[in-house]
Amino acid sequence: QGCSNLVQHIENIRKFNIPVVVALNAFASDTEAEHAAVKAAAMAAGASAVEISSHHALGGAGALDLAKAVESACASSSSFKFLYPLDLPIKSKIWTIAKEIYHASDVKYSEEAEKKIELYTKQGFDKLPMCMAKTQYSFSDNAKLKGAPTDFTISVDDVRASVGAGFLFPILGKMPTIPGLPTRPCFFDIDIDTETGDIVGLS
Repeated sequence: QGCSNLVQHIENIRKFNIPVVVALNAFASDTEAEHAAVKAAAMAAGASAVEISSHHALGGAGALDLAKAVESACASSSSFKFLYPLDLPIKSKIWTIAKEIYHASDVKYSEEAEKKIELYTKQGFDKLPMCMAKTQYSFSDNAKLKGAPTDFTISVDDVRASVGAGFLFPILGKMPTIPGLPTRPCFFDIDIDTETGDIVGLS
């Protein structure tokens, strides 16, 4: 059960018909039995390779085996495919992701999201792919649902457009997004006080 989240990630990536390489970041407290259990679960789920990575402790040398596994995966033959045809309606693409990737059983839309979907469809942006904005802590939009939950409802609170970048991004639940960068970066105001050694200009 402890590997259920990893297994679902592997299964999801395989839906795109590409090889999956799992990086197992090693900690000093890990045991060989734990590494073996994770490796076995990942390989059984369809990973093409699982490599222990010790780059935090050993630098680049600690990631050589991982790099070789990635190189091998890139050199192997694959037939990449998208999860859905881009000409599907916006809601159909969202539902495909919710069902196939998250294992949700339903999707509900706020009034604002419904208005945006109607607007973007009229503007011809409905052919763009989706980039879902949601919590990274769960396959659902609820950070407390750990592991690989099923039979839950995804809430689409808003749908926004990044037309220049070429995608729409539904907002699942109360998910903050990163604001655009200013024309004058804030790092111009960050400095070190040479007398005290304090960093100034961070707030």
